[in-house]
Amino acid sequence: MFKLIALWSSPKAEDLSAFETAYTNVHARLARALPNLAGLETIRLGEGLEGAAPDYHRVAIMSWADKAAFERDGLTPEWTALRTDAGQMLERFGVSLNSSMGEDA
Repeated sequence: MFKLIALWSSPKAEDLSAFETAYTNVHARLARALPNLAGLETIRLGEGLEGAAPDYHRVAIMSWADKAAFERDGLTPEWTALRTDAGQMLERFGVSLNSSMGEDA
C-alpha cells in the first residue's frame, strides 16, 4: 500500500467547532471521493505521550494500492477539489498542514 500521512495543527480554540465541521463534513468527504483511494483513516488527537499536549490536532492516513494509483488520483478533478479545500482551510483557520508519503514496509 502507498500512503499519504497528513498532519494538521490545532486551530484556535474559538475556531475549533468550525474547523471540525469543515474537516469532517467537507474535507474528509472530498478525500473519500478520490476514485482510486483504497482507504482513509482520520484521527482527532486528544493527548500526547505521557500526558503531554498533542503535537497535532488531526491526522489523516490515506491509502492507495500503489504509487501509480496515487499518481492517477493526482490528475483528477477530485484531487484538485481536495487540494483547493485544504488551501482554503489553511487560510480560514490559520492552521498548518504537513504531509509525507511512503509505502508499507
